[in-house]
Amino acid sequence: MQQIASEAGLSVGFVSQVERGIAVPSIASLRKLAAALEQPVGNFLEVSSQSSQLTRSAERLPFTLGQNALTYERLSHSFGGSKLTALLIHEPPGHRTEPVSHEGEELFFMIKGELTVEVDEERVILRTGDSYHFDSTRTHCTWNHRTEVTTLLWCGTMDVFGTSEIESTHQIPEKMARSSRVSPLSHVRRSTNLQEE
Repeated sequence: MQQIASEAGLSVGFVSQVERGIAVPSIASLRKLAAALEQPVGNFLEVSSQSSQLTRSAERLPFTLGQNALTYERLSHSFGGSKLTALLIHEPPGHRTEPVSHEGEELFFMIKGELTVEVDEERVILRTGDSYHFDSTRTHCTWNHRTEVTTLLWCGTMDVFGTSEIESTHQIPEKMARSSRVSPLSHVRRSTNLQEE
């Protein structure tokens, strides 16, 4: 576990909590874990592919990484040379994401509610209609400090769904379930013989 955490740039404590289903990683952290395990991130996500340039609200299937975690709706389409990913993100009351940094850039546009955004030492509160654009290599996290669900449009250059990744020869037999009882690393543990050190 120490090696996986080191390669992912995450703390051993956090990786252990994810493995035990105590903590739920953000998509950015899940990508780092997948890379450390040499697995396509898509193996850990149960989300329908977006094969059309058009998405209809009633036809989008939301997905989540665990109970009381962020809920996502995929808006963007993948095609040769595409760099942009777009999601609707619904953040539950009191939810706080872990601090992360990664390559690329991100833009938040608040659709409903309020959200505290921290980027390095800067803290701002976004309200409906506000936007925030930043370099993703800066450490960032969010916190829904209100008592209702917050909804934002997220656009970024991070390849969230691993559509540009080459499939690994090591395949995880089953995808991550939507239930909070199954952590992303429980499948990894069975398929890679991950040993705690």
